[in-house]
Amino acid sequence: MTGADKGSSTQGSGGLAPRSFEPWYRDEFPRVVRALFLIGRDRDLAIDAASEAFARALERWGQVSVMASPTGWTYTVGLNVLRRTLRRRHLEGRLIRRHAQPHTLSLDSQVELWDALSRLPLRERTAVVLHYFLDLRQDEVARMMGVAPGTVAAALHSARAKLRTVVGLELETGRGDDA
Repeated sequence: MTGADKGSSTQGSGGLAPRSFEPWYRDEFPRVVRALFLIGRDRDLAIDAASEAFARALERWGQVSVMASPTGWTYTVGLNVLRRTLRRRHLEGRLIRRHAQPHTLSLDSQVELWDALSRLPLRERTAVVLHYFLDLRQDEVARMMGVAPGTVAAALHSARAKLRTVVGLELETGRGDDA
């Protein structure tokens, strides 16, 4: 046990020894989890965030134990972990929805599509991959390919027509930049 862990179970300033971690953890962990659950509405996430916060408190127990409110510090850390995780989940959900395949193709159709894609001229294939698979705007594709935006639009138009005849798949054109 370190000197910070040996103190009395009394909390506070004024020369009193810091409280030991274990009793404080047993008392405060359920309260922090409950507060984080009420904010995040996800029990597992609340437990994870509180666990991370208490682990950080333990790492810094020498400093945290003498704070005016170790629980307040730990709650703040847990809330920051919770917020970061919720933001990450939201971003991941947006990215998944953004890149989700709007059409479900059978395995045979997927093979046909990749085969047809591989037979496109290099410029058309490059434009299709950058625009539809990497979700880049036509002006970004043009910049990357070193061509005019009109050249990209023409390449995409031609590629869609060729792919449509081979696979019968209509690639989405209502993206606002497919003029």
